[in-house]
Amino acid sequence: MGIISRGFKRPDRPSGDVKLPPGQYRTTDFPVLSAGPTPRIAREDWRFEITTEAGKSRSWNWQEFRKLPTDDITVDLHCVTKWSQFGMAWRGVSLDTLLADVETAADFAFVRSYGGYTTNLPLDDLRDGKAWIAFSYDGDDLHPSHGGPARLLVPHLYLWKSAKWVCGIDLRDDDEPGFWEQLGYHNYGDPWREQRYWGD
Repeated sequence: MGIISRGFKRPDRPSGDVKLPPGQYRTTDFPVLSAGPTPRIAREDWRFEITTEAGKSRSWNWQEFRKLPTDDITVDLHCVTKWSQFGMAWRGVSLDTLLADVETAADFAFVRSYGGYTTNLPLDDLRDGKAWIAFSYDGDDLHPSHGGPARLLVPHLYLWKSAKWVCGIDLRDDDEPGFWEQLGYHNYGDPWREQRYWGD
């Protein structure tokens, strides 16, 4: 099986677009790329859990999660494979809401997904209106190929940090590289600084 799913095509690059990070191409498509088979998780089986550095956990099933306050989010997304799409419309629960009753002094987050995918971020990049657990895209339920029933959405970083099929976040005192980071992708992934790979 290939690393990248079929259906990806390289779009055209507009000139002089100030919203486009360096090295990116704008597209109106939403390419599907994944590092393995697509997990298909029934909503009645879905669970999301936050575990602190002290081992305390807070979890939500689908019904509990959907009772939380939601945000409508319109953002630009940038993939490390160089495509960008502007004005993408999502709905989700802010990480600020999910972390509100979680006591932690951790600096880092280790994100886990159904299917075994992981990624890492500084905890500050999940706070202050910067990240959501998204369950809807373009007015519809989030399709499994795009991470449904729910995915992490961190639009200010390259898209591999927005883990699909998210099931949990472990809060940690020390940083630990995730799946792509262990394979040479940049540990942070800022598209405006072209942080694609280690050494960038």
